[in-house]
Amino acid sequence: MNQILRNRMIARMDEVRGQVAERDELIEIIAIALLTRKNVFILGDTGQAKSAVINLFRAGITGARQFERLMSKQTDEEAVFGRLDLSSLIPGGVPEEVLEQDQHYQQLRRDLEAYLASNGPDRSKQIADLTAEMERYRKALSELHSGEPRIITKGKLPDSHIVFLDEIFKASDGILNALLAALNERRYTNEGKTIHIPAISFFSASNEIPNFANPEEKILKPLYDRFELKVVTEYVEDRAARLAILKQKQAARGAAQAPVSTVSLAELEAMQDEVLQVSVPDSINELMDDILCELREKGIHISDRKYFNYAPIVQAKAWLCGRDQVEPSDLNVLCAYLWTAPEERTIIGATLERMCNDPLKNRLDSILAQAVEGYQEFEDSADAPPARRIGKLRDEFMSLYVPLNELLTSAQSDGEKEKINACLAELEQYSRKAHEAVEFSYVPLQEIYALKAS
Repeated sequence: MNQILRNRMIARMDEVRGQVAERDELIEIIAIALLTRKNVFILGDTGQAKSAVINLFRAGITGARQFERLMSKQTDEEAVFGRLDLSSLIPGGVPEEVLEQDQHYQQLRRDLEAYLASNGPDRSKQIADLTAEMERYRKALSELHSGEPRIITKGKLPDSHIVFLDEIFKASDGILNALLAALNERRYTNEGKTIHIPAISFFSASNEIPNFANPEEKILKPLYDRFELKVVTEYVEDRAARLAILKQKQAARGAAQAPVSTVSLAELEAMQDEVLQVSVPDSINELMDDILCELREKGIHISDRKYFNYAPIVQAKAWLCGRDQVEPSDLNVLCAYLWTAPEERTIIGATLERMCNDPLKNRLDSILAQAVEGYQEFEDSADAPPARRIGKLRDEFMSLYVPLNELLTSAQSDGEKEKINACLAELEQYSRKAHEAVEFSYVPLQEIYALKAS
């Protein structure tokens, strides 16, 4: 891992963090979005510095072309994506894009500007000769490019690396499809010509989420889904934090401050490559699958597409923490990735915290819960033949003993071994108690496991 690169991103985050209050999650998610080429949506009331944080952060990304637009029903496609170059359709015309990219033509223009600024004796003749040469060259270019539709995208969304579309859901219906393709596939098509958009990330902020049950707003659901990462902001709660920012703003007196800590576009791309090199152990994928199953059981809708593409986000989190391998605690960041409706955040956050901060304990608790449930079924079936009751319980307990034994074999510390052995002992207690209840000879689970293994 290149610590210099990591330190530059951390410094950019710290600088923004020092200019706002209680926006740590948003700042981290912006960084992760840029590192993984994801899109971010921020939900919060007016005046919660949503746009300010985005603008502060992206101001320190140097060399990246950026585009910002406050969307409304009056915003037309040309304002966002650029306009058709009419000269590209006129017979004999040459698209402005072609002229700007042609080195010879641009040199002729520079020479003409120099002659116009000079006072030499042959000035008039030189200007006339150069003008004629430029006209001949333009005609040659028109033979190659005339009649080919061109879109002037300079300074617009298709020409940008970082895009901030504030209040994106207020965009007119006419540009929704274009925005969908831009956010999802990074392309824009007009007059039959498809343009690749170099955008790394799209950002948007709003104080509300559309009511997708409303037929008029249902069309916005695909657009909402294109924002993989979502953050909810609140007003600053801590009094000391509020006063600190207030004092800071009063001292600045509205003067804009140039970023001190910056990240160049080339450095950001190198960071993205490093993030992809962070390893994701099989145990992390298994833990993520456990999280998926539990959240779905709790009624949280998580699509397969979202599940299969979670890895880059936790890789970026691990990279920001200075590690080259994902750890269970890194999965906590997925709260911003997994929720769709804001009210889901509490359930998802609590589930991640419980399962990721001590995944072994969570796994052992789950096994014991199954053991208790199995024993309760054993007690509730008192009318059944004793041999059938104890046989069923033995099979269930053995299905729990096997993964416990595997966990014990792979335990990485004495503390982990102690927790697993305690769980095994409790499982044996339930088994012994059941055997005594039906007056059957007790056989330890370890011996049953050994017999079946042999």
